[in-house]
Amino acid sequence: MEGGGNLESSIEQLLNVEKQMRLSGEVAGTKKAVTDILQLCFEARAWKTLNDQIVLLSKRRGQLKQAVTAMVQQAMQYIDETPDIETRIELIKTLNNVSAGKIYVEIERARLIKKLAKIKEGQGLIAEAADLMQEIAVETFGAMAKTEKIAFILEQVRLCLDRQDYVRAQILSRKISPRVFDIDTSKEKKKPKEGDNLVEEAPADIPSLLELKRIYYELMIRYYTHNNDYLEICRCYKAIYDIPSVKENPALWTPVLRKICWFLVLAPHDPMQSSLLNSTLDDKNLSELPNFRLLLKQLVTMEVVQWTSLWNAYKDEFENEKSMLGGSLGDKAAEDLRQRVIEHNILVVSKYYARITLKRLAELLCLSIQEAEKHLSDMVVSKALMAKIDRPMEIVCFQTAKDSNDILNSWAMNLEKLLDLVEKSCHQIHKETMVHKAALKV
Repeated sequence: MEGGGNLESSIEQLLNVEKQMRLSGEVAGTKKAVTDILQLCFEARAWKTLNDQIVLLSKRRGQLKQAVTAMVQQAMQYIDETPDIETRIELIKTLNNVSAGKIYVEIERARLIKKLAKIKEGQGLIAEAADLMQEIAVETFGAMAKTEKIAFILEQVRLCLDRQDYVRAQILSRKISPRVFDIDTSKEKKKPKEGDNLVEEAPADIPSLLELKRIYYELMIRYYTHNNDYLEICRCYKAIYDIPSVKENPALWTPVLRKICWFLVLAPHDPMQSSLLNSTLDDKNLSELPNFRLLLKQLVTMEVVQWTSLWNAYKDEFENEKSMLGGSLGDKAAEDLRQRVIEHNILVVSKYYARITLKRLAELLCLSIQEAEKHLSDMVVSKALMAKIDRPMEIVCFQTAKDSNDILNSWAMNLEKLLDLVEKSCHQIHKETMVHKAALKV
């Protein structure tokens, strides 16, 4: 116990030095005294004494902010040196209590909470880890590096998804604007002006902005997969596909492009889906995947697609994608794919027919009359299509009933076009006459 006595007497001496320095307002001296006390405890491996001294020093009257900051930063270096998990948790909790409510050590507190959450997650306490992380609002920290803020929020989102709290995951994800990933980092570094808050450098273990972009979109894919929002999943994969490191490596972009194609096909028809479909078809890399190019081509072409032949051609590809790790294609995907093909076929029929019998429509769609009527009604309800069904006559009319204003407007337009044509014709006749007269004079 001789060492223990020496430690206590050494700490006592340093506490006296710390008191003199603190009362005289010596910042450098106070900082040195408090860090020396912590160093002595650490070297003696007296973890309980270390915790007690941290609490004691932080509560001393008129304790300087700089001294508390130095003390917290010093003690954080000892966390990884602790002999067991209980000691580590105890030290983190002590530092957490000391830094709570102190704005000058808010970044240190955020890092401590992150470490504690990691330990809790390792113990299988995901809900507890998620609750810990949600206490910290890093978006308000002016001095924290941008990449570290993003990484922290992404960790919050991931833990919410792991505990299947999708509502909170969405709220937290909205704290990150996707535009932040497109900022050119080379132009970012400006010399801070006088009076500006200095932004700390991000720790070495924080990923780069492009790596964070990939993590962000992978988490958003997990969120949208829960809702089966195929178009949003496709847009997330498109964002990953556009990352330079992915686009330059065929081994990385091939599986991503396959997923983009599948989710485009699964997404309901709307202007955004149509735009993405055409831009993907224009992609040169798609020529490396002829099967998928053909699949997208079939959906762009205004022709009826036979479901059975399409499914036979792509069934193996579909099953492979589904069984692959991170395939994202859910159990409902095959059913939704058939639904999209039927919707495409109904749109094609509506382009070519003004009126059609339900029997003929069902034949073209390879469905029973009841199924054809159901799918058609669903599309009308979702406003993807305008149609009316005369059920006694079993006739579908794709023409919309125009009101008197529309009819008058179309007549006015037609008259305008007719008069325009007459004027152009008169001008051409007059020109020909002039040319003919000139030729006769010669």
